[in-house]
Amino acid sequence: MENQIFELQYALDTFYFLICGALVMWMAAGFAMLEAGLVRSKNTTEILTKNIALYAVSCIMYMICGYMVMYGGDLLLSGITGDGVAGAEEAATYAPAADFYFQVVFVATAMSIVSGAVAERMKLWAFLAFAVVMTGFIYPMEGSWTWGSDAVFGLYTLGDLGFSDFAGSGIVHMAGASAALAGVLLLGARKGKYDADGSINAIPGANLPLATLGTFILWLGWFGFNGGSVLATASVESANSVAVVFMNTNAAAAGGLVAALLTAQLKFGKADLTMALNGALAGLVAITAEPSTPTALQATLFGAAGGVLVVFSILTLDKLKIDDPVGALSVHGVVGLLGLLLVPVTNSDSSFTGQIIGALTIFGWVFGISLATWALLKAIVGIRVGEEEEYEGIDLSECGMEAYPEFITSK
Repeated sequence: MENQIFELQYALDTFYFLICGALVMWMAAGFAMLEAGLVRSKNTTEILTKNIALYAVSCIMYMICGYMVMYGGDLLLSGITGDGVAGAEEAATYAPAADFYFQVVFVATAMSIVSGAVAERMKLWAFLAFAVVMTGFIYPMEGSWTWGSDAVFGLYTLGDLGFSDFAGSGIVHMAGASAALAGVLLLGARKGKYDADGSINAIPGANLPLATLGTFILWLGWFGFNGGSVLATASVESANSVAVVFMNTNAAAAGGLVAALLTAQLKFGKADLTMALNGALAGLVAITAEPSTPTALQATLFGAAGGVLVVFSILTLDKLKIDDPVGALSVHGVVGLLGLLLVPVTNSDSSFTGQIIGALTIFGWVFGISLATWALLKAIVGIRVGEEEEYEGIDLSECGMEAYPEFITSK
């Protein structure tokens, strides 16, 4: 009887884990639609190509070496059996292959964050070359110090210092933004974004309905992102935890959107849709570090804090002439840090000191190695398209086709 109960629990937890992984994979579509909506029409094909290609690259690199770096074991040669990855601890109550699948969609999410920040002026193949390093080494290394059990450079484990990140505000989102920031600094701003006199020119996206659809897809996928991080559902305790996580994830997104919309209205005198979209995503990022311990009201307030912060962060980065076409650095980086710092408010097992050390460790590692990688690519193959190619749109120069060819009236 006990064996039958275990088998049922194993099957239910595995199925839940896989469904959550599929929801996180669907977030790749959300990023693709969001970014395609916020770039100009002449760069749409290239941004879509980057998004679907980076997902494939992430899956391959994490299989080849990323999972091994992060958790140990020889996945490529030994594979995954019912006893778990060779050299790794046996999984708890779900199939080890489900764990790999769930982890691989997380690394793809981190890489998707980079795509939007460097949009409209980066070479496609330079971006994909960076994706190989990011998903095969940079992300897995910091993941081994946080969700794995490795000590940072053999000195200390972040968990022992009081660091906690439930589903990845820092480990996934801030890491992706740190890699993106390194690329943006070396890449430079889009032509025409900033004038010599210091004025800032808005470059509106081509398809706001598509950007809104992308946000809804991400909102939906986030239930898998946070909910799956409970790692189980086939017991009363885990089922209750999953329900709380779903509730708080939704509440934070709603709070972030409303707060960002109100902030934009007060700041600009208009209800800015793009700020509202980023506000919802900021709320989601803010709650991702700890969605299991706040009350629904606290989660809403945490999301609202992220929504307000993201508006001012986007404006500040613009003043600093750091060009981010989709607001990824603010949503995932600045608000990712906020999410980490909010954890000790409701989780007594964490500490502000541990959260700060963890955040500095993640940022220092990812930004530093990413900057070196981008610099090497810039020196060898170049990372930015030519000025004429950028002016005409990189769809034709990089992909040889346009997303909306019927809109072209002359050649």
